[in-house]
Amino acid sequence: MRFQPYRSPSTGRPVRAVLFDTFGTVVDWRTGVAREVAAFAARLGKELDGEAFADDWRALYQPAMEAIRSGSRGFVTLDTLHRENLDQALRQHGVEPDRLDTAGLEELNKSWHRLPPWPDSVAGLAAIRRGYIVGPLSNGNTSLLLDMARNAGLPWDVIIGSDMTRTYKPLPQAYLRTAEFLDLEPGEVMLAAAHNSDLHSAREAGLATAFVARPTEYGPGQMADLAPEGDWDLVASSVTELADRLGA
Repeated sequence: MRFQPYRSPSTGRPVRAVLFDTFGTVVDWRTGVAREVAAFAARLGKELDGEAFADDWRALYQPAMEAIRSGSRGFVTLDTLHRENLDQALRQHGVEPDRLDTAGLEELNKSWHRLPPWPDSVAGLAAIRRGYIVGPLSNGNTSLLLDMARNAGLPWDVIIGSDMTRTYKPLPQAYLRTAEFLDLEPGEVMLAAAHNSDLHSAREAGLATAFVARPTEYGPGQMADLAPEGDWDLVASSVTELADRLGA
């Protein structure tokens, strides 16, 4: 029997590509970064709370991108922003980065390249890939996403980084240029994400949407994105469940 792709109720089109927000939806950034921060601190003979540091480093993510989205700064990669934010996070935790080895800081910055997948991610992506194009739709740059995929075993068909679209979500062009690279109409692309704000922006750009719950992305005290906050096309508790919902 010929595979019948899922038809999005919101776009009226069959979905041909299922693209994923990556940080938090596919990989567990908090656990991965906290682990590497703790190891880094131990090598220095210092004490750092890895989880608190990861949270503070991540909190600088959106403000750093906003300078680029607003046009007050030219485009630079997420690796560059993470490296700048690392110095700021270290100072917040009482560590002066100018006194540390540059190579060690660069290696710590690459912790974002080595994030572990959520337990369901690899199997779920592999299942979806049987019927759809799969890839990231992420603010990560291409080399970061490539390293992450190789480290975590993520079976992407394609990787289109923000250094290719030259913009950051949630600006519409981040979604639309990705669809253009695939020679697809926006409505033929589904964004799967654990973040309602990302899905709102994707829908406004004309994409189909799927919410994948990650209630512990920010740890056990997470307050936001615990449930869908829109009439998304699909809602799932895991990537494997999403594969089932897509008929993959």
